[in-house]
Amino acid sequence: MMGREMMKKELTEEEKGAMEEVALDTVREERHVAPAHYSMKIDSFSLLSDMVANSYLEQYESREFEASGYKWKLVLYPNGDKSTNGDGYISLYLVIADTTGFRPGWEINAIFKLFVYDQLQDKYLTIGDGRLRRFCAIKNKWGFPQMLPLSIFNNASNGYLIGDSCVFGAEVFVVKSEGKGEHFSMITDPSDGTFTWEVQYFSGLTGEFYYSQVYLAGGHEWKLKLFPNGQIKQRGKYLSLFLELDNHTNYHTGWKLFVGFTLRIKDQVRSHHHEKTIHTWFSASENDWGLGSFISLSDIKNPSNNFIVNDTLIVEGVLNRLSVHKDFA
Repeated sequence: MMGREMMKKELTEEEKGAMEEVALDTVREERHVAPAHYSMKIDSFSLLSDMVANSYLEQYESREFEASGYKWKLVLYPNGDKSTNGDGYISLYLVIADTTGFRPGWEINAIFKLFVYDQLQDKYLTIGDGRLRRFCAIKNKWGFPQMLPLSIFNNASNGYLIGDSCVFGAEVFVVKSEGKGEHFSMITDPSDGTFTWEVQYFSGLTGEFYYSQVYLAGGHEWKLKLFPNGQIKQRGKYLSLFLELDNHTNYHTGWKLFVGFTLRIKDQVRSHHHEKTIHTWFSASENDWGLGSFISLSDIKNPSNNFIVNDTLIVEGVLNRLSVHKDFA
C-alpha cells in the first residue's frame, strides 16, 4: 500500500501549536490495540466531506452499535462542527442511539474514548477526558468538537488519511449502580447489653469449661465461657473468661463486628468488682475473645474479696460499643 511506504514525519511548529491547543481538555494516547466496541472505516473521505458540506446536517452518522448493554452511534463532522467552535477540525461525537422503552427521566453514565487510526505506525490515537459523562434526554451526545486539526488530519504524512481512507472508533463503558452497599454505624451502651450469670456450686466445678445461657443483646446472640481452673497454660493458676458470639455461623465469610465489652467478676458485698474491658473485632472465624489470665485463682478464693458467696460466683458481660452493619439498596 502506498501509505505504508511513506515516512512518518515530525509535526511542524504550526501543527504542534494546533495540537497543544486541542489537548487542553483531553487526554491523548497511542496504542496498537483496536477499539473494543466499534470501528468505522471511511473510503473516499473527500467525497463524504463534499457531500456533507452541501447538506444542511453537515454530519455523518454511523450505524448503531451495542456497547455495555446500550445502543450508540458515532456522529462525524468531517469539516468540523461549526456550532461548537469546531471549524477547521475533525469533530467526532458519541450519541445514545435507541432510547425506546427508557423510563421518563432516564440517564446513562459512561466513560468513553474515541479513536482515529494512524495507518503509518499501525497505532490508534485515543482521545478522551476520563470524565464520567451523563447521557440523558436533553443531552444525548458527548464528544470532541476539536478532535484533530484538519491540517494535521489531511496531511498524509501523519498517517490518519491515506489514499482518501481513514478509520475512527469508540469504546464505551457504562457505570451502573447495582444498588449494593453497606451502612456502618456504632451504638453505645445498648439497653439489653448487660447479662449476668450466677455460677452456682463453684467449688464443685470439675469440667474444663462451662457456658452460660445464650443472651440476645444488640441484635446478636452471646454467651459467656468460663474456665474455672484456667485455660491450658493458665490451668491451676488463673480463672479464664471469654465472651463468645453464639450465632457467628449465620454470617458470610469476611463479615466483621466491632465490639467493646467488659468482662466482670462481681464483689458481692462491697462492689469492688474485678473487670477487664476489651475492644476487638468478632468475625465468622474469630468468634470468642477474652483473657486466659483473667483473675488469679488465689484472688478468686480469697474470702475477703467477696467473689464467692454461698459457693456462687457472679459473672457479668457488658456490651459497651457495638458496630451495626446494614445493607442498603
